[in-house]
Amino acid sequence: MLAGAAAAGALATLPSELRRPASAADAAWNVGEVEHLLPTVNHNRILLKASFREPLKAGAMLHVDDRPVPGAQTDSGGSFWQFDAPGLEPSRSYTLALTDGRGRALCDAWPLTTFPQPDDQPKQLRLLIFTCAGGHDGLGKHLPVATRVRLLKRALSFEPQAVIANGDHVYWDQRTRRANQSGASAEAAVIAGRFDRTAPVLDSPNEWVLKKAVGPQIVPLYSTLCRSTPVFFMQDDHDYFENDEADDRFISFPPDAFMMAAGRASQHLYYPEFLPDPMRPLGLPSGSAADRPPRVSESYGTLRYGRLAEVLMYDCRRYLTLHGPSAVFVPPEVETWLKDRMARPDAAHVINIPSTPPGWSAGKWGEWYADMEVDGGVSTSKPKPYWQPGWRAQHDRLLQAASAMRGRIPLFVSGDLHAIGETRIAATSGIDLKRNPVVSVLSGPLGTAGYGWPSFFRGTRGMTPGGLVVDELQPTIEENGFLIADLTPEDITLRFFKWRHDPIESIDALQPFRTTVLKRS
Repeated sequence: MLAGAAAAGALATLPSELRRPASAADAAWNVGEVEHLLPTVNHNRILLKASFREPLKAGAMLHVDDRPVPGAQTDSGGSFWQFDAPGLEPSRSYTLALTDGRGRALCDAWPLTTFPQPDDQPKQLRLLIFTCAGGHDGLGKHLPVATRVRLLKRALSFEPQAVIANGDHVYWDQRTRRANQSGASAEAAVIAGRFDRTAPVLDSPNEWVLKKAVGPQIVPLYSTLCRSTPVFFMQDDHDYFENDEADDRFISFPPDAFMMAAGRASQHLYYPEFLPDPMRPLGLPSGSAADRPPRVSESYGTLRYGRLAEVLMYDCRRYLTLHGPSAVFVPPEVETWLKDRMARPDAAHVINIPSTPPGWSAGKWGEWYADMEVDGGVSTSKPKPYWQPGWRAQHDRLLQAASAMRGRIPLFVSGDLHAIGETRIAATSGIDLKRNPVVSVLSGPLGTAGYGWPSFFRGTRGMTPGGLVVDELQPTIEENGFLIADLTPEDITLRFFKWRHDPIESIDALQPFRTTVLKRS
């Protein structure tokens, strides 16, 4: 208490230009000692992940208005910290400031607003959604970070109230087929060294390998751009340091002990976990872990925005099983939670955001579908090794639950496939969905280039798989881009943005190439 009071007093004596809450778009905002800031919120809590140019040996303090919140060091060196501020008021803009343990300002103050109370009736919500933003400039396999920053700045210029980054924040594969062009390459060894899979990831030499591999893929991209915009980071296959692949030599998922530790360590240092939601069980897998802030979830999240929207986000990799007809992408308890939330009428919109997309296949192993690449398309004419029929069965159950939401739009927004697309699913495996067809959308990748496009790596772009009856309104486009989703009580407006072959300068004035308005029935 004395330390908190002393730090609060120190904050009050800061120069006025450091205490003022700059706007999110203020170009004069002083980053000071901060390398990156990524906050998330719910209606009564803020969780912030941050890193600093130099270790903070005397500690760190977040000030939420006049309330001091001590930081918790998350790395062994003192450069990475997290700040957990519970007990806040809904729909309130707070002024945040960071100081070290001696009360010295670490950057300018800035604003951040909590979400509405779950029973409030907000009239609008704007979301920015994208996928596949990772890639290390030192390997030269992805869109340069400077170009990704330009795309992100353009996306943020539309002033979304939240950002959803759907997986593949990190590309540093270790053992899969093309790992010799990624984290197992000679270039990777020069950049970061090699992991020792028999040692802990944190508080060992592995920690420095992880920081050199992961940091340049996240820190310069986001920096402090999202300091006033809550973020929701989902994990996908590459975030566990492997591609989803399976053959007689190696099956990459579910993650082994090292993959799990590396994926958890990246999240722990760089981006926030999901804060609790009153309608999401606290004991779901990856929830309420002893080494994380209280009651957060690492793999299953909710963006609840009053009674306007409930966005359900779920990692399809961490708990994937290989049990044949009973195999799943998400555990049964998670499936029950998802279907329960879709069945309840307490939000105008319920949106599913899985890490693996329904509606398309590129012949990958870890898909909902049994299709393989055949002659530039996809087909079930030859068996997909190690594919599990239970995955498709779970897919069918989730789509059927979504279609059964009378009066709601059964919308899925996904990533992973390095593409932009939109389709309507009227039937799956003979199950009739045409009374309320499922709308499936690919948001667009932020950082893909070169061999990352499915048509280059797999010989086909994303195609309609077998067993689906669809109306593909926007066939998959292999371009970088992002999605802006505007929600009102009556409808959802989707604006699609793409960029690949145009001059880089055109990004700064990028406009949607496609707009879809979805009306509630």
